[in-house]
Amino acid sequence: MDLAGIRFRSLCKMTHYDCTGTALGKGDYAVVMTDRGPVLGQVVQRLDDVSSAPERTPFPKVVRAASADDLRAHQENARRETEAHAFCLARIEARKLPMKLVRTEILLDRSKSIFYFTADGRIDFRELVKDLAHEMRTRIEMRQVGVRDEARIVGGVGPCGKELCCASHLSGFEPITVKMAKDQGLALNPAKLSGVCGRLMCCLIYEHGAYARAKGGGTCPADRDGRMPDAGEAGDPSSPPGDGNEGS
Repeated sequence: MDLAGIRFRSLCKMTHYDCTGTALGKGDYAVVMTDRGPVLGQVVQRLDDVSSAPERTPFPKVVRAASADDLRAHQENARRETEAHAFCLARIEARKLPMKLVRTEILLDRSKSIFYFTADGRIDFRELVKDLAHEMRTRIEMRQVGVRDEARIVGGVGPCGKELCCASHLSGFEPITVKMAKDQGLALNPAKLSGVCGRLMCCLIYEHGAYARAKGGGTCPADRDGRMPDAGEAGDPSSPPGDGNEGS
């Protein structure tokens, strides 16, 4: 069995699909079926002759390699998404709905349009859906997402001055706790520990493993207060704490 690692627009996560018998290479585009419907994605990895355990759930299959028509439809959909997004924003404002539109997606075959939004609670958007269906002449789906997903979709720059981890390389979200900041001896200042989404920064997990091992009596020494020593207090000053593990 051959596998293709496929990444979709505005998503860092890579999903593997069975591409046996389909001529696909890294950088090519393919049409696959998702829970949302048919979507165009780019191949970022190719694995040949992969053996799969019998008890494992079968990999979903690639529908086809993207044709010139698929690529043109994808580009046209991007234009339509911009127009649909603007229309939806206008109707949200006109109906005074307490919701924030994050992204608009039109499926490759234009069978459905999906509008992603954030809100503090449940929203009665039935009249909004009628407005959208009348304008777009297609099925409408409204999907409520959380603030972390909003940051991933919209993107931006973090307090470190770099592109947001969730929008640049993270494939998923890990649970982040205040204890991680405590273990690293960081000041519990919400303004310093929060990302643009308003939640604890995902990067707090990057070095947490090394600090946790040090606090538990590992090879990296910590003082009696559980604080990692400054350079020169103990250990090798040329090797600051942290193991560089991945996270957001």
